[in-house]
Formats: sequence, C-alpha cells, structure tokens
Amino acid sequence: MAATIRLLGLGDLDTFRAIRLESLRAEPDSFASSAEDWESLPEDEWRRRMLDNPVFVALDDEVPVGLMGLLRQRPSKMAHRATLVMVYVRRDLRGSGLASRLLDAATDHAREIGVRQLELAASAENEAAIRFYQRMGFTEIGRIPGGCIRDGREVDDVLMAKRIVN
Repeated sequence: MAATIRLLGLGDLDTFRAIRLESLRAEPDSFASSAEDWESLPEDEWRRRMLDNPVFVALDDEVPVGLMGLLRQRPSKMAHRATLVMVYVRRDLRGSGLASRLLDAATDHAREIGVRQLELAASAENEAAIRFYQRMGFTEIGRIPGGCIRDGREVDDVLMAKRIVN
C-alpha cells in the first residue's frame, strides 16, 4: 500500500472531519462516540480535538483512508502514558499493513514526546482488533464490565497496554 502517513496540522480540518465521520459511520460498534455526537460539534471543537493531541492520518492519493490519535495523560505524574483513540482503517485496506504503519508512526511520535506506555480500550466483541493489538505487542491488563452500551446491550471493554521504552 502506497499510502502516506502524517500528523494532522492546522490546514487539515476537512481531512480530519471526513475520515472521522467515515469511521464512525462505517464501524459504529467500534467507537464509544457516534457519528451524531461528532456531527453536532462546532468547528472550534473539531479543531481542538485535532490539534490538542497528535492525530495521524493515512492518505492514499490525498484521500484519507485511516486515522489514529494519541490522547496523552495531562497530570505530570501520568504524562508518560498515552491512550490510542479514533483508530480506523478502511475495511478494504485491512490486512495491508496500514494499521501497523499508523501504529508505528504514533508510537515513534509518542517516544519522541516522552511517552513510555501506550494504552487502549477495545470492544470485547472486536476480536480482530484485539488480535491485531496482541500481534503488535499489547497485552490485556483488565476489563471494564459493560464499558459500552450497544443496541441496548452492555459490552465489556478490554483494556490493553504496551511499554514502548527502549
């Protein structure tokens, strides 16, 4: 896959909005937020969510096809930790190595800013995502029973972490 991966910046609001809404519509069960939650956000909130923490996009001929964000802990004694958020790769590109490349870019950036541990929460029903993260060196560290409600059902969240200190 010839997609390029880069950090989103000031001029990328339309790109961010397009791929984030696509992700929420294409995989509604993979995210805690819904497309409706994000569609109603004012533009300054979109901009804040894109710039306050690093967000990486995969582009194929300038068309966004993947997304991954890092949400760094703010308290000084926890700033060595960051959570992967908004993880998405178009279905037809899964298995192409694109998710690994996004994760590598996010991991490299995290190390550069002093992060020592990456964390995430995945739906217990998303077995493909859990297997991917395990292949990438993440281990399950716990569960949140009924972490999300999907179609009226409580679904556990699987908590995973990976140390990235060299």
